[in-house]
Order: sequence, then C-alpha cells, then structure tokens
Amino acid sequence: MGKPRTMTFSERYPPQVVFPFFDVFSIFVGGTLAYLVRFESIYLHERYVLALICIALLVLVINSMSGSYQRWRITPIYQMLGKLMLVWATVAITAASLIYFAHAAERYSRLWVGMTLAISFLLAGGGRLLVQFGLQHIRLRGGARRPVFLVGPDNVVLDVAQGIRNASWEGHTIAGVERLRGPLTEHSIKRIVQRISKSNAREIWICVPLEMGETVRTLFFALRNHTAEVRFIPAFQDMQLLNHRMSEVAGHFAIDLSVSPMNGMSRFIKRSEDIIIGSLISLLILPVCLCIAIAIKVTSPGPVLFKQYREGSNGRRFKVYKFRSMHVHKETQGKVTQATKNDSRITPFGAFLRRTSLDELPQFYNVLQGRMSIVGPRPHALAHNEQYKELVESYMRRHKVKPGITGWAQVNGLRGETDTLYKMQRRVEHDLWYIDNWSLWLDLKIILMTVFKGFINKNAY
Repeated sequence: MGKPRTMTFSERYPPQVVFPFFDVFSIFVGGTLAYLVRFESIYLHERYVLALICIALLVLVINSMSGSYQRWRITPIYQMLGKLMLVWATVAITAASLIYFAHAAERYSRLWVGMTLAISFLLAGGGRLLVQFGLQHIRLRGGARRPVFLVGPDNVVLDVAQGIRNASWEGHTIAGVERLRGPLTEHSIKRIVQRISKSNAREIWICVPLEMGETVRTLFFALRNHTAEVRFIPAFQDMQLLNHRMSEVAGHFAIDLSVSPMNGMSRFIKRSEDIIIGSLISLLILPVCLCIAIAIKVTSPGPVLFKQYREGSNGRRFKVYKFRSMHVHKETQGKVTQATKNDSRITPFGAFLRRTSLDELPQFYNVLQGRMSIVGPRPHALAHNEQYKELVESYMRRHKVKPGITGWAQVNGLRGETDTLYKMQRRVEHDLWYIDNWSLWLDLKIILMTVFKGFINKNAY
C-alpha cells in the first residue's frame, strides 16, 4: 500500500459545507449594515431579527434545492454567480410577496429589505469569487490537487487525460494509467488493484465505451474494498450527443443522451427573456413595420404577410409570419423551392427586405405567442425537414428547442440558400452547438452580434 495522503484544507473544509454558514453570516451582516443605514443603529428590533432568520432559511432551502452547494470543484464561476443571483431574486420576490399578503408593509422598511438582500448578495458572491479564484490559483501552481487513476483503452484514456490537462483549474492530476488492451483476467485485475493502491489515487476513473459495460462491473467489484472514489466515464464514440447529463427517472439513474436544456428554471429564464426583449423590440419596430406594410401593398399586388407552416419545439407545427417578398405564386404540392440569386419571383422591394432581414420582423409576433424564441435554430420549411433528416445526422435534434429569429449559425455567416449538403451540415452543427451550450449570456451575445453584423448578409437573397 502507498503512503496515506493527508487531506488538503479544501477537503477538510469543503466549500459546499462552509458556504451555507457563510450565506447565513452574509445575510445577518447585510441586515445589520442596512439597519445601521436606515435607522442609524446596529441593535435590530426583534421583528427584523425574525425577518433575517426567515430570509436565511429561504436562502438555504432554495440553494439546496437548486444544487448550488454541490459540484463546487467543476462549476464555472459565471454559472455559480448566475445561479446565486437567481436564488437571491427568488428570495426577494418571496419576501416581498409575504410582506404584501401579510399586510406587514408598515412594519418593515422596504429600503431595509432591499439593502439587506443587495449587501448580502455582494458578500455571498464576493466570498465565492475569492475562494474560487484562490483555489484555482493554488491548483494551477500544483497545490490542492486530487490524484486520479485512469483505466481504459488507449484512445479513451488519452482523450480523458487531455481533458484533465486542459481543465487544470479543476485540480485533478494523473496518478497512474492502466491501458486495457484485451479481456480482463484474474491476474490483470489483481495487478490493476495493486497499482491503484500504490498510486495513492483519491479517485479512480473507469473510462470505457458503452459496449465494455461488463468491464465496468468487473472492476467495480474488484475495487469494492478500496476507499478511493470510483467514477465511470463512458466514451460515446461517434455519437452526436445533445445536452447530455445524468438524471434519475422512476427510481433509476439514467444517462441522458439527447435532451432539451429548456427545463425548470432554464425554461422560465428563456421565456422571460423572450417576453421582455421581444416586447421592447416589438414596440420599437412598430413604425418600421407599418411603413414596410404600406410599401408592399403599393409595390406589388397580394397580401402583406407570408404565412407558412414550420416545425417548432418537439415537432409541434405552427404558422410562421414574414413580410411577403415574392410575387404571389403557387408551389408544387409537397415541394418548396429555395430562393436563389436573381430569383425572378422576388419583387424589387422584396429583395431589399431579404438582404436586410426586415422580412423577418413579423416573427416577433410568433415570439410573443410563445411559438418561437428570439434566439434559436432557424425554422426550415417542412419539405426541407423531410429531405434533410435522412441526409444530415441528428438533423431533427435541432427541434429540441423553439426555433429562433436569429441563431448561432446565422451570426456565423450560415444564412441564405443551402444549395449543398455541406452547407446544411454546417448549419446543423452550429444549431446543435448552441443547444448544447445554451445560456442567457450566449443569447445576449447572439442578439448583440445580430445587431452589429447579422442583419445584412451577402448570402441572403
């Protein structure tokens, strides 16, 4: 057996244990400072002490339910602070509702409540920032690291090892590697266990493809008397995953291979974003839309709006709205002809609308209806879905979220005609990357990129 390792400071006092106490401390300090500013005293009235206790309990419960005290080592700082902000916002709404429905507005200063939440959030968030930056600095300098022993085929363990090096801020280091080159035997299992024991590894990662499930079972049984943490890191070779994660369903653990990120709080954030930003933009563009509608009626006969069925989230069909940019014509049943350069069907004013993407403005009504989002994969014609779903891998997985007016593909130049299979493949790759990496900040980034470079594009005709 190797020499036993002593526990590091962060292992003795893990942040997920320390920070519940720190959050309570932040709330009481924030409440005391707010009371000093509001009432010029640090001696809180008993009803304000009771209010702080209630706020602290709410913070602890909501943080625990949302998992904010877990996965500290591998959670990016921006995600940690974003989740903390949502917790504090939820507490603020809950506290305001309780005060209102209990008719206690005259007994509690609204300024004190607001200042308490603001100061305590700054303290709690600042403490997390200091600890995370401090731990990352220590890990990057070689300290506070957890040694990991890797077991698996050559190509898989090399890929995992590279991931450990690329994410050095997480604080893992390789204590040893066992490359599996054939079936496990009693002798090889015994040798692997001995090597792991001598390595002083704190974690054992079994990195094998799904078809080697029996190997996982065998190794896990062989390591039953070992005190190191054992993790199974499956290798999904040649599989296009989408927002994959672990979950629990019907009392069983599940590996989600392809799921939508728009669940729970994420769904609420996304819809709030669409309503708030969509409403503001709709008001701003209303005069422009009226001018465009008049220009369409004056320049060509036919309706102002073009309506066509598209496929939305989870395959639900809806009518998408656009300003009409073509002369009125009929398509062959089940066929949709994409617009091409110098297309005779496009009116002169319609060509301007398409180049500037102004023909898409009525889709903000689709957004307010809840059938589209401001940011998401662009909805394709139903005939195109039928055509490409057999040609492009994971094509239909882009329908895991609501379609958008703009998207990651569009701001990266993948707009307009998809006259080759490669162009559609590239568009789908960007759509799936967006779904797999969705966040509020990514949406805001795409909206800003659309404002500065996404409206006019040489491929839009």
